[in-house]
Amino acid sequence: MAALWRRRERLLGVSGLCRTLRALSGKNEYDLLVIGGGSGGLACAKEGLYFGKKVAILDYVEPSPQGTKWGLGGTCVNVGCIPKKHMHQAALLGSALKDAQHYGWNIAQPAHHNWKVKYFNMKGSFSDPHTIRGLTKAGKETVVTADNIVIATGGRPKYPTHVAGALEYGITSDDLFWLKESPGKTLVVGASYVSLECAGFLTGIGLDTTVMMRSIPLRGFDQQMASLVTDHMESYGTKFLKRCFPTKVEKLESNRLQVTWKNTDLGTEETGLFDTVMWAVGRAPETETLNLETVGVKTNSETGKIIVDASEATSVPHIYAVGDITEGRPELTPTAIAAGKLLAQRLFGQSSELMDYDNVPTTVFTPLEYGCVGLSEEAAVQCYGSDNIEVYHAYYKPLEFTVAERQATQCYIKMVCLRESEQRILGLHFIGPNAGEVIQGFALGIKCGATYPQLMKTIGIHPTCAEEITKLHITKRSGLDATVTGC
Repeated sequence: MAALWRRRERLLGVSGLCRTLRALSGKNEYDLLVIGGGSGGLACAKEGLYFGKKVAILDYVEPSPQGTKWGLGGTCVNVGCIPKKHMHQAALLGSALKDAQHYGWNIAQPAHHNWKVKYFNMKGSFSDPHTIRGLTKAGKETVVTADNIVIATGGRPKYPTHVAGALEYGITSDDLFWLKESPGKTLVVGASYVSLECAGFLTGIGLDTTVMMRSIPLRGFDQQMASLVTDHMESYGTKFLKRCFPTKVEKLESNRLQVTWKNTDLGTEETGLFDTVMWAVGRAPETETLNLETVGVKTNSETGKIIVDASEATSVPHIYAVGDITEGRPELTPTAIAAGKLLAQRLFGQSSELMDYDNVPTTVFTPLEYGCVGLSEEAAVQCYGSDNIEVYHAYYKPLEFTVAERQATQCYIKMVCLRESEQRILGLHFIGPNAGEVIQGFALGIKCGATYPQLMKTIGIHPTCAEEITKLHITKRSGLDATVTGC
């Protein structure tokens, strides 16, 4: 049985009755209580139901500073991966319309994009280690008890509150996908994958888009690949303000936003006018209102994230956490889902299997996609030393780029291997069309310990971009031209 509380729905039980029943019976109401109805929380809850357990979920979305709100499903479904991929596809279709003319289609030019939207929606905090106090927006309270509690509240975008006007006039990815009108000329501040993905599709649907970044793009990713991604975005039409940071946002009588920033290279102060300013400067865990200190759940004082062990257990034995609010875990939907399911299986299914966070594949859905699995070249050098790794690479041209006469300068593949005789693959990096689909397939092999010789025995599917991985033979160490010529 599952109980799901939402605003506008009837709440189950009252505070006094819950406490009285627990005192009389010595039992908690639920086997499992999940705080947070995002991907990880829902996966854990559904898996608990599979084992016949009594499960409850508390889910509540605090409106963004701009008033944006949504319902069950978390960031990924409502304001993250799913709408992002739809907008990415919309932008790709715009490029395809241009390519179509080269393939003999008569397309009326210019083609314009129309902006569309839609909408959907309780808050939990600890009273004691087995008790959660739920509160609606109207202030109505209910108290729930459970044997096991899983925290899966995720994170929300940060605002740079030290920048004057940032909170009043800026938006984040929480708001972008719910705008009723086109954002127009947009400044995206930040160099994360969220920033680059949003800037990419905004450019792709024909909007004047600028990315402002203080330092390096895609921190934590392979930096050679990150540079190729931003190089392609610039050629695609996205503007970049590099080594710049904003100091002030003002709203003019015309309703346009005047942004003031500093250019650290030139030592100058500059200004620009935009219709929308979107902050993509990181995410903060949703842990502040959970009252964790009352029950002794430890967090990282710097990040605010919950400290967990390999079994997702917090410092309190029966309280667990999964997903973006956990310290040191990748902020990815699939890992949260897998961790949530495995946790429920250990709690109720006599399983001992732990979540394996090594070699998790991911993709950045920029106009030219970047997919990767395993170590970056920098991380491999740091772990094993430059003399102990071999990097195979290739610049290639997708077949679909030829007729359309699209430049493929940034279509690039890099495989990082140990240099020893077995040459185990440590990391695979791919920039090109459908990078997510390509990397997903190779991720299994790398997860299973695939080696370079094994990959060379793999027959490629012709003609595909993925087959270029099976033909990698030029090493960086050799200094030879890595450009693929012909079939």
